[in-house]
Amino acid sequence: MGRINDLITIPSAHKKIFITLFFTIFATITGVGIVVPLLPIYASNMGAAGIYVGLIFGSFSLSRTLLLPYFGKLSDKNGRKPFIIAGLAGYSLVSLAFLMTSTVSSLIVIRSLQGVASAMVMPVVQAYVGEITNEGMEGQSMSLFNLSMFASLSIGPVMGGVINDFWSLDAAFVCMGLLSSAGLALSLKYLPSIDHEYIKHKESPNVQWSFILKDIDLIGLFTYKFVYTGCIGIIWCFMPIFAQSKMPDISSSSIGILVTLGIFISGVLQLPMGYISDRFNRRLMVVFGGVICSISMFMMFKSNSYFHLICSVSVFGIGGGISMPPLMALTLIKGNEKCAMGSVMAIITVAHSLGMMVGSMGAGAAMDYFTLDSIFPCGAILMIIGVLLFVGLTSR
Repeated sequence: MGRINDLITIPSAHKKIFITLFFTIFATITGVGIVVPLLPIYASNMGAAGIYVGLIFGSFSLSRTLLLPYFGKLSDKNGRKPFIIAGLAGYSLVSLAFLMTSTVSSLIVIRSLQGVASAMVMPVVQAYVGEITNEGMEGQSMSLFNLSMFASLSIGPVMGGVINDFWSLDAAFVCMGLLSSAGLALSLKYLPSIDHEYIKHKESPNVQWSFILKDIDLIGLFTYKFVYTGCIGIIWCFMPIFAQSKMPDISSSSIGILVTLGIFISGVLQLPMGYISDRFNRRLMVVFGGVICSISMFMMFKSNSYFHLICSVSVFGIGGGISMPPLMALTLIKGNEKCAMGSVMAIITVAHSLGMMVGSMGAGAAMDYFTLDSIFPCGAILMIIGVLLFVGLTSR
């Protein structure tokens, strides 16, 4: 914890809040990450077609997308802690529900409820971090916080594969519940009460959605986040099935490594790229990272061995590591500019949710109506279009 305290570029009065949020998100997302790479195979073993595998992932994104703007805007006026606590409690309860499910339809419902919990947590926590960040240090602050998410997403799937190989899927669900409960306990104990929360624009007049949504730069940020996350949805949802089709004897642990390696590499790059983004052209960094992600999706399509798949997901991780810190720094700046940090973070998280939903469900449809191999070229084309739109929308 001392090492993280030294890296934090926010006022000392808020460092305790930052550290609490850092470890809360780390524990919670690690728990979710344990289960995510196992769900496609779990559902496939139940007899689910590709479109239903996509729905298991897409239902999470759909419910989260519908509620993100509501919770984000409410947190700007009513405080952050109640939403964080309620969402973390929801995560814990969902873990119990996973233990009791036995059908594909119930998996879809449970994932929808998990999406509701996520809508209460992620944009609100990101808005909290944005509020307590020093001006000019947006890239470093957001990249350090994102490190908690990337690290947890890297560790979780590997843990899930190992737990499933040595114990069972039920044990993975139990671990998810315990880690979510740990995040809840941290937030209850260390986050200040509503009366003592720091919300920079809490007393500002209520900002209308029309004012926020007409911002062309914000649309550009939204577009890039959408396509980037769409590609992640494709990788997370169908890489396990794709790998198993190429290598029938592949272990759950190996699949976990394959799914998580790109995220791990992105996490390693967060701090150096965050530092660079505060001193370099952020827009160019986003474009460069997006081009690299596009190339990696084509590499996945051409892969015919485990080594080739490892290389392709690694390249995707490099692209994400370069583009995400400047993108989130630009989002933080936009939140301050609009005097609506929660609302702006919610919009970008909506892009994340829609991307996961469209990526997973669109790939599921492509798998059913074309071939499994066609999924990754579709992702590459989606990424290229997104980069071009980002350039056009933010070039003013």
